[in-house]
Amino acid sequence: MATTRGSAKKRRADGPGDTNPDGVPVLERRDTEKLVGYYRQMVIIRLFEEASQRAFRQGKVGGYLHVYIGQEAVATGFLDAHRPGDKVITAYRDHAHALLLGSTPREVMAELFGKATGLVKGKGGSMHLFDVKNDMMGGYGIVGGHIPLGVGMAYALRYQGTDNIVQLYLGDGAINNGAFHEAANLAGLWGRDGMNPCLFIVENNQYGMGTSVERATAMTDLARKFDSYGIEHEKVDGMDLEAVMECAHRVAARVRETGKPYAVEAITYRIAPHGAADFLERYRTKEEVRKWRERDPIGLLERKLIDYGVEEERLEAIRAEAKEVVDDAVRFADESPEPPLEELYTDVYAEESVDASREASAARR
Repeated sequence: MATTRGSAKKRRADGPGDTNPDGVPVLERRDTEKLVGYYRQMVIIRLFEEASQRAFRQGKVGGYLHVYIGQEAVATGFLDAHRPGDKVITAYRDHAHALLLGSTPREVMAELFGKATGLVKGKGGSMHLFDVKNDMMGGYGIVGGHIPLGVGMAYALRYQGTDNIVQLYLGDGAINNGAFHEAANLAGLWGRDGMNPCLFIVENNQYGMGTSVERATAMTDLARKFDSYGIEHEKVDGMDLEAVMECAHRVAARVRETGKPYAVEAITYRIAPHGAADFLERYRTKEEVRKWRERDPIGLLERKLIDYGVEEERLEAIRAEAKEVVDDAVRFADESPEPPLEELYTDVYAEESVDASREASAARR
């Protein structure tokens, strides 16, 4: 796991009970034990992603694989504002979101391996993780295809009379897609009447596959695209966990109270390649990646914790414990059985027996 260490300026400690102008409690920046817990979550995500990359290259992961390395602070910070009954929907870089919401490393890794013990019985793979009991409404492989679904979920939640919200994650590569503009327009329209509590979280990791934001859109200030639809917005440093958490709790409370959509552009960077098969990375320089590694979100948090008095030995113990958790998940996935043939016909719209399928196949030959 690549993190950086060194001296860091200490931040001001907000006192207990401090609130921002909206009356939302401010994260106590010296609540060290909380930060240690977030550090553990982010380290598990990092090691999980590194292990899944290795498994992909060993031929154990089918389909495709997109890891979250470098972006851990975004989902960790925003999902800290999640409440039971809220809905979370995202694109195909979805492992971290599932893990943070409560899916176990074992069942997520087994899903990547296509095993029967996986989160969705081995049928979804890396890009289509679902865990409805934990409010994870899916990762989606079609770029931008999930955005209308998330906006519709937000309308449904308010129509049902709840105060739940939707956290809708999308990448910078999806924001020029027609589905985004159609859905954002409806969100802004329904939001006039307080009927669309949708929190748009644009994870701007600088590249849509191998195309930089500068080469993909005339308006590189992605947050401002929401102006066209009457949706208020802001930016946040997506590499700084504390900044993300402060933003997340404040804007989630606002969306929950008003029923109006809101957008946050989280400026982040995927330190890893776009996908596990993206070896050459000719679209960006090694110097650029090195520069962003200096702001690795786990490294930034690590330095803060050391400044706050956490001993490095304790952080090393957390990393060792996290490695055991991930190693166990890989063993579990390796040893789990393949899905039985009958699973092809479960959880689908039309059911057909295995024998009937074989007979039909034989007849076509």
